[in-house]
Amino acid sequence: MQPILFEPVASPHRVPFDASFRIASASTEPPADAPPKSSRAAALEASVQRLDKLQHKLRATDRHAVLLVFQALDAAGKDGTIRAVLTGVDPAGCQVFAFKAPSLEELDHDFLWRVQRALPERGRIGVWNRSHYEDVLVPRVDPRLLEAQRLPRQPEGEALWTERYESIRDAELHWARNGLVILKFFLHVSADEQRRRFLERLEDPDDNWKFSPGDLRVREQRAAYLEAYEVALNATSRPWAPWYAIPADSKSYMRCCVAQLIVDTLDRLGLAYPRLDAAANAELDALRAALRAE
Repeated sequence: MQPILFEPVASPHRVPFDASFRIASASTEPPADAPPKSSRAAALEASVQRLDKLQHKLRATDRHAVLLVFQALDAAGKDGTIRAVLTGVDPAGCQVFAFKAPSLEELDHDFLWRVQRALPERGRIGVWNRSHYEDVLVPRVDPRLLEAQRLPRQPEGEALWTERYESIRDAELHWARNGLVILKFFLHVSADEQRRRFLERLEDPDDNWKFSPGDLRVREQRAAYLEAYEVALNATSRPWAPWYAIPADSKSYMRCCVAQLIVDTLDRLGLAYPRLDAAANAELDALRAALRAE
């Protein structure tokens, strides 16, 4: 398998392309050689400033779009990471979609329809808080949800999920061939840290709105969800759409890591401001002279 737009950034958190990823071996804690917490705020700020400059070049060249996909169990920090990484980046060049339970209209289409409509146009950074991957995670753990999709045909056993992984790979390959830079982040939080964050939400009146009783039902199914994530990541991590399993127990490390991976990837595109030809430069010289003469 060859990259299409960029050589995937090497990282200990990158999900291999040979289906060898094991979620039980994926750490939820920063590695031992990670930068100290005291230096992470400055590192994140530097990455965001660099991302802002890259986004301006992305918009000026108008040849590529960027898609950042975030998936995680509840309380892993998707919202905070998106906010931290994009704060300081020109909002005119970004668009964020949060995919929740599908609407009746969405259920009347194939499972990729709703995300296809949310693809960023060239020159912009699109962010998906949850995504088409929900359709190979949630109903896989709770097959009763498939009834609402009213599928015209439903292959038995693993065949349905195998077909959906194939559809996802085909779609992402098509998007990449047409200039979409795809980076996918699985924010991996431990059960203990998730419990601590849930308690914080319950005990802080300003955060109560973030908590849903359904969060605890999903927590009870943690093992099944992690198994579903492992299969999905192995089936869909490719050089043109790599997955990164980011340790999420430390928010500061997680945010720094995500920001740096985005910056390093965009650096590989060789983005540059367009250069004008001789005729256009001559026209600008004339306009400049006219303004100075006023």
